[in-house]
Amino acid sequence: MENSPQQIQSAKSTIRQLLPLIEQAERKFKSARNWGFVDIFGGGLISDFIKHSHLNSASIIMNDIQHNLQILQQQLNGLVIPTDYRMQMGGFSTFGDFIFDGAVFDIYMQSKIMSSLEQVRDLKNKILQLDAVLNKM
Repeated sequence: MENSPQQIQSAKSTIRQLLPLIEQAERKFKSARNWGFVDIFGGGLISDFIKHSHLNSASIIMNDIQHNLQILQQQLNGLVIPTDYRMQMGGFSTFGDFIFDGAVFDIYMQSKIMSSLEQVRDLKNKILQLDAVLNKM
């Protein structure tokens, strides 16, 4: 990775902006996961609304994360950073979770939430590793 000191400093600054966003997204997914468990065990409409509120917040944060990842990739030209961290929950999933509220959709949504949470944790680890490498430069 051949980058100028300015590029490295810019990348470190972007990482300092990214890490709190990633931690916020992780908290939102954890909350959605917890409400998902409540929903699976009979939570009903209120737990659906709360769960999807956390998921909507996480989606907004994930858009900010994706934007910052694209900036980071530009700052560290030549470094390939996966930047597609959008949530993979379509409108039908949300619709089905409310309309066909039952164990099948609740478990399906829970698997999507768990997958997103794992993705965010993986991203956090990668960004922390990148930060450690940049700090040695």
